[in-house]
Amino acid sequence: MNITAAQVNDLRKLTGAGMMDCKKALVESEGDMEKAVDYLRKKGQKVAAKRADREATEGVIIAKTSADAQYAAVIMVNCETDFVAKNEDFVKYAHSILDLAVANKVQTVDELKQLELNGRKVEETITDQTGVIGEKIDLGAFFKVESAITAAYIHPGNRISTIVGLNKADAPNAAQIGRELAMQVAAMDPVAVDEADVPQDVIQREIEIGMEQARNEGKAEDMLEKIARGKLNKFYRESTLLNQDFIRENKKTVKQYLAESDKNLTVVAFKRVALG
Repeated sequence: MNITAAQVNDLRKLTGAGMMDCKKALVESEGDMEKAVDYLRKKGQKVAAKRADREATEGVIIAKTSADAQYAAVIMVNCETDFVAKNEDFVKYAHSILDLAVANKVQTVDELKQLELNGRKVEETITDQTGVIGEKIDLGAFFKVESAITAAYIHPGNRISTIVGLNKADAPNAAQIGRELAMQVAAMDPVAVDEADVPQDVIQREIEIGMEQARNEGKAEDMLEKIARGKLNKFYRESTLLNQDFIRENKKTVKQYLAESDKNLTVVAFKRVALG
């Protein structure tokens, strides 16, 4: 059967598949566009299954807030190589998933996978993309924050993104403050908002490390825990967001910076996602 270049081009625009794959699909489907699309999707499923054991450790991480700024989401879409991660179409595809999540204020990754994107479930489009690109594609992470006002930050290169929620939208310069704190989270990688939010297992680990360090320095056994507790306070200052030095003005803490806008302004939650 004679397959025209126009037919191949139309199928390519419709599916994003390569020219030769499109031509083969049309030949196998005897020129039937719908059957050709199904053929390519089946091919994609085969590729996905074939590459299921591959490591998808590259990708893009992007974040965005809703129009009312009360919801923010961050997603990681993985692939196998840095080459694909920098591909414009791949980045656009990731953004289309994020836009869908934000528009629907999605709560879980499973909910996101079931939403429709261009007439297909998101999880099905992931399989489709695997077939088109020829690499394992995966929705590696999804997190959301909901609060009075949220902010999002994408670090250049799409390898680190953050979202932050504040408790007061009417605080002076709340949007700008949220943005600056999202950048703070990206740069300083805090483990929690404040001391009270640090998981108990993290605290215990820090105490054990501090005691072992003091023991190696020859300190007396009955002093080890006291010394470790002192080191723990340093850990809180360096690793909890509100107690960190504010990166734009390091003579004040983040908590002091917030209080300059509104004494009751604080961070409700944050998420930081990074590759590697």
